[in-house]
Order: sequence, then structure tokens, then C-alpha cells
Amino acid sequence: MRIGVDIRSLAAGRRTGVEEYTIGLLKELFRLGGEHEYVLFYNAWGVTEPDLSWADGFPHVSIQCFRIPNKLLNLALWYARWPKLDRLIGGVDVFFMPNLNFAAVSRDCRLFVTAHDLSFELFPELFSWKQRLWHFAVNFRDLLRRADAVIAVSKSTRDDLITYYGIRPEKTRVIYSGVDERFVPMSRNDLSLLVVQEKYQLPYKFFLYLGTIEPRKNLESVLHAFEVFHETALGEAKKYELVLAGRPGWKYERLFEAIRQSPVREAIHMIGFVEDADKPALYNLASLFVYPSFYEGFGFPPLEALASGVPVIASHSASLPEVIGEAGVLIDPYRPDELLQAFREITNDKNFQAKLRARALAQRRYFTWYQAGQAFLDLIQKTVKPERKT
Repeated sequence: MRIGVDIRSLAAGRRTGVEEYTIGLLKELFRLGGEHEYVLFYNAWGVTEPDLSWADGFPHVSIQCFRIPNKLLNLALWYARWPKLDRLIGGVDVFFMPNLNFAAVSRDCRLFVTAHDLSFELFPELFSWKQRLWHFAVNFRDLLRRADAVIAVSKSTRDDLITYYGIRPEKTRVIYSGVDERFVPMSRNDLSLLVVQEKYQLPYKFFLYLGTIEPRKNLESVLHAFEVFHETALGEAKKYELVLAGRPGWKYERLFEAIRQSPVREAIHMIGFVEDADKPALYNLASLFVYPSFYEGFGFPPLEALASGVPVIASHSASLPEVIGEAGVLIDPYRPDELLQAFREITNDKNFQAKLRARALAQRRYFTWYQAGQAFLDLIQKTVKPERKT
């Protein structure tokens, strides 16, 4: 079977949740589904070509790159439903889209689409007008209704698709994402810990957030809770500092200004973008990981932190309870006092820290790319009938 895969989301060279999902799942599919042929499609007009070295060494994988101006391609797909992407790459039985985008496929090609979340529908005020316009033009509801199968990365996302978009339940399948095997507890004698600590000028003890700096992540609550924690801390607790890691997103200025005005600003570190290779060590250096997002379709950072054996505090919103389970502390994102209490509870109780670490390492077993790959291949076998093959 020939399977086309839309990897346009990788063209910008970033490694956010969608990119992690795309690369993690595809690498496992290439290993497990060797009887299939995979054709990767992307368009690279005006952007740096992505690093696709992770796809090397698989003889059944080919890459089709086009140099069409992105605005022209999107306009043609939106207005004329042309070109048919499956034909553009030489004809495939299945065209898989790991993320929403403009698309059109032939009637005899099966369309599979992954839905990560509906944050742009549920929290439009947290997106710029350009982002809202783009989502409106893509018309995700229509794309999912045209799809033969819809993959939801969590039960929460699946429920949203059914409730808000009216997607038929029988057309949806929950397939949890995996966590990369690099994220494990590391020995305190590992030299890479020292290298990363010096590279980013990290304090000895710190609370960590890693992700895009944007309003949806609820970082102002983190700041306010940390200010109270730090100002009221006694003894060893006074040594904890706060590290915010990640690229600035939309409306980051308000948080940055609040940090500049903070009475504890000397204990707050904004380290910016973190290279992917440095993330395992960064998690292991942290005393705890905090992720009180208002809404997440899945949530890779808290899962990576759990897998690294780091105590996690996350909100009880959307999919995060599915990912965290009983392996972390779940709080109300609209109540900074609960975040403050969680800071104190974890830092003051070493037995509780140990219990969370043990639960975390057990929780990671439910999130493997092997399981995701097997589920995806099973879905293809059940959805694509033999007569559909070309």
C-alpha cells in the first residue's frame, strides 16, 4: 500500500508538539510497517528546508518536495480544491495529515487526519487575528468531515470533535502519542547535566516550565504563585528559583513586563529556546515541572518530565488528567493559590516526591510510539479495503 504523508508542518524547522508527534509516529511507522511504501510531501517555498535525517535508512520511504509559493498553493487548495495532493506525489492509497492544513485529495484516495485540539475554537481570544483568519480559511470542521478516519490524540479531544464539530463517533479513534525513549531519569554524575547547566546558566534548584511563552499556558499564575512562595519561604525552600524556557509566542510582552516588575525577578530566569538535544538533561536538573495550561489537546512537555522522573504540577483541564493520571499534582488553572500549595507540598515532603517519581515511571508505559504505530497500522487495515488499492 502506498501511503502519502503531509509533512508541511516540519518545513519551519521547529520542534513543538505537532512536530514531535509527526516525527515520533512516522519513525515508528517506518519500522513497523515495512510492507508499505511511504511518500513524504512538503512544500519549501521561502523557508529553510527541514532536517529529514530521521527518515534516512528506510528504503520504502521517499520524499517529494515542491517549490510552489505557499500562498498560491493554499489559495488553489482552498478555492478550487486543486491540485489533488495524492496525485501530485504520484498517486497513493492513503493520504495522512498529521496536522490541519489546506488539502484536497482524489475521491479514490482515503484521507486520514489527526486532530490535536480545538483550542482555536474554544479560546479564540488567545490567538492573534492572523491565526484566527488562517484557521477560519482552513475550515478544520470541513476537513474532518471529508476525512475517512479522524485520529484524536486524547479522549478529551475526541469528545470536543464530537460535541463541537458533530464528527461521527465511529469515524474517530483515540491514539495516544508516545514519549521519546531519550527521556529517562539520569545519573546525577552524568556530565551532560553539568554541560547543560552551564550552557543555560541554570540555578542549582529550580521550578521549570518548558513550552511556548503565550497566554494559553497560564504563566502569569506561575509567576504570581512563585512570588508568594519565594517571599514566604524559609530555610532551604528559599533556594528554589524559577526557570521559564521556550520561544516567545503571541502576547508574551505582558508576562515579560510582569517579570521585570517582579519583587523576586532576581530569582527568575528566562532562558529562551532550548535545543532538542538538551531537553533530557534540562528536565533532570529541575526540582519540579509546572504546566498549568488552560487547555491542551495532549501535552508533550509534562509527559517528557514525568518520563524523566521529575515531579509534575499540571492543570486538571482538557487532556492533561489523561496524560498525568495519578503521577502528578493536578490543580485548577484559575486558582493560583492551588499552584502555590502544590509548590509547598512537593518541596516540603521528600516522601511525596519519591512517590510521584515512582508513579511517573509507571505512567510512561501507557505512552509509547510502538503502541501508537501499531494502532495506526491497525486503523489503516480496518479502513482501507483491498479493492481501494491501485
